[in-house]
Amino acid sequence: MTTLENDILIKALMRQPTSRTPIWIMRQAGRYLPEYKLTRRRAGSFLELAKNPNLAAEVTLQPVERFDLDAAIVFSDILTIPDAMGLGLHFVEGEGPFFHKAIRNEEDVNSLVVPDPYDKLRYVIDAIEQSKKSLKNRIPLIGFSGSPFTLACYQIEGRGGTDFSYVKKMLYDNPSLFHKLLSINTRAVIDYLNAQINAGANAIMLFDTWGGILSYNAYIDFSLKYLKKILEALLRESGGHYVPKTIFTKGGGGWLDLISSVGADAVGVDWQVDLGLARNLTKGKVALQGNLDPAVMLASPEIVRREAEAVLKSFGKGKGHVFNLGHGISQHTDPENVKVLVETVKQKSPMFH
Repeated sequence: MTTLENDILIKALMRQPTSRTPIWIMRQAGRYLPEYKLTRRRAGSFLELAKNPNLAAEVTLQPVERFDLDAAIVFSDILTIPDAMGLGLHFVEGEGPFFHKAIRNEEDVNSLVVPDPYDKLRYVIDAIEQSKKSLKNRIPLIGFSGSPFTLACYQIEGRGGTDFSYVKKMLYDNPSLFHKLLSINTRAVIDYLNAQINAGANAIMLFDTWGGILSYNAYIDFSLKYLKKILEALLRESGGHYVPKTIFTKGGGGWLDLISSVGADAVGVDWQVDLGLARNLTKGKVALQGNLDPAVMLASPEIVRREAEAVLKSFGKGKGHVFNLGHGISQHTDPENVKVLVETVKQKSPMFH
């Protein structure tokens, strides 16, 4: 049984007392870092980088070597599962992800097979194992997956950046087929995340990036229900230590009372919700992660300091806060602003504990 040198993130996720607020950043390993750009150039493309365990582990560690962050998150993508199902993921410069094949009818859904994470997704498992070795238990490593509904959005639309018309049409015209697709995705996510936990992931995050496009009732039926099934099926421990789970529905601020009731240890909050209100809605059942507007990171260092302090104040005194952005960091962010953010949280948060 190995113990982390810095386990403040794990304690905060489990709502245990901490001396300050831990911080990590969504997409912290990415395009805003010059060292990432160099590694990606060596790899040839984003996908070649993500599928090379040595380089993925190298990129995973880049932000934690540069900044005094409290966690690393494995460098990967939420679209690994649909790609492993044979849909043919590729990226078009300036336009984002595309699939060679979209899922539009019953025949398409029936053709899908739950991928073996130790076969088609072995590169992610290897990247976790290599990242763990390099981290030497200094800080936790976070594993992650897209939610079943978010994966379905990309599978059905066949690309990112759409108005989700194909998704909504299938959802309302053929809900039983949509549920069949979500059931397949759910089994795939469970297998994938349990493999990550077995590989040494210290915490797990479920990104329900597009859950917020749904109506209240549709969210419960087509997203939240499946998140609950995943949480119930995930391994509790790795190496004798509890593995906390966080779920994040972007645009789900109005449903935090529901989201906090499905078994997660923590709930991610986007920047459109006041953390004090989020605390009231969740009634202390979960830790909260967030929620600085990522656009703040494009402003001056003085603004970054001011807005970071405002987030700390909005949560207030007490345990169970993980500082993060309300979504992924922009590629146009100056790395110096990340340094300022981390320093501010570490300097100013002790007064809230």
